[in-house]
Amino acid sequence: MSTDIDAADPHDGTATASRDADLAAGSHGTGRFERVLVVARDDPAGRAATSTAVDLAAAHGASVDALYVVDTTEGWDVVVERRERAGEALVEAAEAAGEAAGVDVEKWFRYGTTHREAVDFAAAHDADLVVVGSVDRSGLDRLLHPDPVPTRVRRGVDVPVMVVGPDDD
Repeated sequence: MSTDIDAADPHDGTATASRDADLAAGSHGTGRFERVLVVARDDPAGRAATSTAVDLAAAHGASVDALYVVDTTEGWDVVVERRERAGEALVEAAEAAGEAAGVDVEKWFRYGTTHREAVDFAAAHDADLVVVGSVDRSGLDRLLHPDPVPTRVRRGVDVPVMVVGPDDD
């Protein structure tokens, strides 16, 4: 007999059912996820990803790292400043959602390429899960960038990646 099974009558199934319910609810010591990284973006899928990350963290007793990457690979200073303001609003919204759900949310900014910064951040901060919004791409964008950000992140990290669509909120 395993030490994690209750000493109840093995034929009534209550011990196994109770243990399975505890595992499903995430009440076994610590949750499956302790640190959830969400890559914040200013589009419907990005906002849905933030909402999903906070919900998952609440269910697992985890904390959230809300990362916004200011893409500096293209654009002028005015565009970068606009992206900084949008990013600040997004991570503030993630923090507010976390407060409402009882989840600790840390706000982070990086400058560079989104997928590279997300991969490096996940490794450096021991993320257990990365949540990123899906990408709605046009025909031209598919030709210029055959691998979208979620695919690049998924290839670069050693933890699960959840890709959230705009209607998954």
